Amino acid sequence: MLRAAAAAAAIFPARFAAAPAVAAAEELRSPLLRVLGTLRGGRGSVLLGRRARFCSNSSASDSEAVAAAAEAEAKAEDATVAEGEADGKASSAIVPTNPQIEDCLSVVALPLPHRPLFPGFYMPVYVKDQKLLQALIENRKRSAPYAGAFLVKDEEGTDPNIVTGSDSEKSIDDLKGKDLLKRLHEVGTLAQITSIQGDQVVLLGHRRLRITEMVEEDPLTVKVDHLKEKPYNKDDDVIKATSFEVISTLREVLRASSLWKDHVQTYTQHIGDFNYPRLADFGAAISGANKFLCQEVLEELDVYKRLKLTLELVKKEMEISKLQQSIAKAIEEKISGDQRRYLLNEQLKAIKKELGLETDDKTALSAKFRERIESKKDKCPSHVLQVIEEELTKLQLLEASSSEFNVTRNYLDWLTVLPWGNYSDENFDVHHAQKILDEDHYGLSDVKERILEFIAVGKLRGTSQGKIICLSGPPGVGKTSIGRSIARALNRQFYRFSVGGLADVAEIKGHRRTYVGAMPGKMVQCLKSVGTANPLVLIDEIDKLGRGHSGDPASALLELLDPEQNVNFLDHYLDVPIDLSKVLFVCTANVIEMIPNPLLDRMEIIAIAGYITDEKMHIARDYLEKNTREACGIKPEQVEVTEAALLALIENYCREAGVRNLQKQIEKIYRKIALQLVRQGVSNEPDQEALSITENEEPSNATEKDEILKDAAVEDASVTSNMINPASEEANELNITTEAPKEDGVSEGKDTDGAKEDAADKAIKKVVVDSSNLGDFVGKPVFQAERIYEQTPVGVVMGLAWTAMGGSTLYIETTKVEEGEGKGALVLTGQLGDVMKESAQIAQTVGRAILLEKDPDNQFFANSKLHLHVPAGATPKDGPSAGCTMITSMLSLAMGKPVKKDLAMTGEVTLTGRILPIGGVKEKTIAARRSAIKTLIFPSANKRDFDELASNVKEGLEVHFVDTYSEIYDLAFQSDAGAETS
Repeated sequence: MLRAAAAAAAIFPARFAAAPAVAAAEELRSPLLRVLGTLRGGRGSVLLGRRARFCSNSSASDSEAVAAAAEAEAKAEDATVAEGEADGKASSAIVPTNPQIEDCLSVVALPLPHRPLFPGFYMPVYVKDQKLLQALIENRKRSAPYAGAFLVKDEEGTDPNIVTGSDSEKSIDDLKGKDLLKRLHEVGTLAQITSIQGDQVVLLGHRRLRITEMVEEDPLTVKVDHLKEKPYNKDDDVIKATSFEVISTLREVLRASSLWKDHVQTYTQHIGDFNYPRLADFGAAISGANKFLCQEVLEELDVYKRLKLTLELVKKEMEISKLQQSIAKAIEEKISGDQRRYLLNEQLKAIKKELGLETDDKTALSAKFRERIESKKDKCPSHVLQVIEEELTKLQLLEASSSEFNVTRNYLDWLTVLPWGNYSDENFDVHHAQKILDEDHYGLSDVKERILEFIAVGKLRGTSQGKIICLSGPPGVGKTSIGRSIARALNRQFYRFSVGGLADVAEIKGHRRTYVGAMPGKMVQCLKSVGTANPLVLIDEIDKLGRGHSGDPASALLELLDPEQNVNFLDHYLDVPIDLSKVLFVCTANVIEMIPNPLLDRMEIIAIAGYITDEKMHIARDYLEKNTREACGIKPEQVEVTEAALLALIENYCREAGVRNLQKQIEKIYRKIALQLVRQGVSNEPDQEALSITENEEPSNATEKDEILKDAAVEDASVTSNMINPASEEANELNITTEAPKEDGVSEGKDTDGAKEDAADKAIKKVVVDSSNLGDFVGKPVFQAERIYEQTPVGVVMGLAWTAMGGSTLYIETTKVEEGEGKGALVLTGQLGDVMKESAQIAQTVGRAILLEKDPDNQFFANSKLHLHVPAGATPKDGPSAGCTMITSMLSLAMGKPVKKDLAMTGEVTLTGRILPIGGVKEKTIAARRSAIKTLIFPSANKRDFDELASNVKEGLEVHFVDTYSEIYDLAFQSDAGAETS
């Protein structure tokens, strides 16, 4: 409403302006404030001047209203001057009309969408209905420039608090006749049409109207009754007090809002008598209240009630003004504070720069980069120094706000931070290295021997050249920890990154600097992290490299790992050659067959097959158990894990080649022990009070010391007696053993010496974990015995297999399904791969030939349908090492003879009966020992692999090496047959 009044004032300056002399007088009088002040002085109404009237008096009983009407009639002819001439003269804003206002009994209904029009106020309205606009124009030409302005009701089901938009206005424009009448409030305002420009109509409110009936539908014309305020007593104290409160509130709002002052100035220049009804209208009109609250004020004819409603609105407006002031003040303080801080900082920079205490950002950055490279200048390659100088010059020419500046700064940061020519001092003491490797790992003699060889060569040459060692083996055998031990033995920095699933070449070779967020590759990040140019870099899971749309990372690793190429390794981000020839690369892999051949060719493979039971026992006792006990905060005297428990844990829960799962099971045992100890009140934490006394100050005399010892002894004795209860269920479950206190221990109330003796002799709690109660800690056994039969039945033979988790034993079973002349066939089950299916077909052919040789009359293969099965059908199985076992199983069934007891075999056979070599000799030998197999059959070509095994692995085994299957036949079915034995 305020903005509307301001717009109207701007459009019609001549109508809003008074005569110069009168305007000057009004300014001196401070129109509204003087009016409000005189009202507070006790007079009911004030006459500001006998100028032309802009709105009729609300009270018809006043004599002033009659005088105003007479004056309007006398000036009727002068008021018919053309509008263009009126704008150029110092005349009133409202031209008196003829007939009188009281004669307007039917008016054109003009809908107001946003706010009601109050008497004495201007309001511009946009009329889109052309018929309605034409009717208003005609009314103005007929010297009856009046219309009825009525507020529009909200549609049913809509929230009145939500401001309606253009869609609502459009729907109002579409309504006609009775539909439009239903949407209008009954009470409105008689409005004078002061001007019409295009579709904008400026209205000036005069008095209240009420619709009685519809006269015409399009445009909507209605009959109206002119409403008058109810009679009131101007000297009533309640009305005076209410009006004074309204005036007081308005004054506070006027002090806060300059926008209100402008509208008050415009209103008071043209107001006639400023009485109580007009005060109420004035307050409601200029408030920012909801349109329906303003409509209530418009409809209220009781002056006191209208003043009360207005008072509520202006009070709310005052609160809004205060809130606005507080928000504006907070924002202003923040902005002014930030501006002040910024100005002070700029002044401080200027002062420091003038005094030479500080340089600008670019100079400081250049100085920092030059300082970094200064210490490495002698070792840094010349081409790198040249690039750094060029980039530093470029940095000085760039604006600090440009994106290129940040790119150059980051590039220089990486170039200058790298350890150019900075090598750590290596330790070539083989005895020191042997000690560290033995401390960290049990066994693994071949791996340790290779590392010592590398150190010995470096000792003789005086320098070490980077090599590529690939540790292959099942998970959990210690490949990663071996790399860390090698770095410690050589006194090299250690850096590890995994390439498992890596599919982006940029992770290795870096990004181009033109890309947003570009970074160098892993090797450059490694050099920055370790700070030396000869670290030990462990590349984990190299057999699990991915391949994505960004290239082949395996091919990118060739340049990194090849000793002939990594002397000038080129990272895409740095774009300068880096010497990586002194870096020692150690790779780890589970399956070397998964490594691309060009990459595998550059590596030296060291196979770690896994650990046998004896090795696992040593590792568990000397390494895993000790570290886990310390990590759990348990003292050695509080727990005992027997050899039988560890053996049962290894054989029934942790049969895999590595020891990672063994470590998890030991951690599970110690966690449960820790929980039971804490539940029973045991605490291994040091006494904080005693520590503070010891650290800060000693007790002043012997008496204080005796008191402290006495209190500690008595408390320990009471805790010990409470927590040691052999009869408890938890103690029985955990097999807790206790040592009872001495009989002569102190009792409550004895002297201090007795308390000391009791504290010294208190019982020691110990949890014993044995094979009998192992299940209480780790649950039921996971593995059952792999060896199902003490003596294998007819048609069943044990074979040896290799898996990524190590070696394992498996049975191959053959049975006869159907027999009849010419029904010879073979059915295979057990999730066998293509290679094993081919081996089965070859086995049937070779077995048929051997049976024909040994027993020509036996037609078993020709007349029998056989079913060959490899158990554990849910596990896929494939590989070229099961042919011998399949032939032996078929021949055992054909001849009705079981194979020799405690026998296992492996090897692939050809159609001519030759035995081909296999892989995984160590893993298969360990699996045979785990299943208590005494006799093994290997191909002759694998004798060298077996001889390389440790003596403890070969101990107690009878191993036969064969070239043809006939040798296997003699070993399997005839106990007196001989072959080469190891």
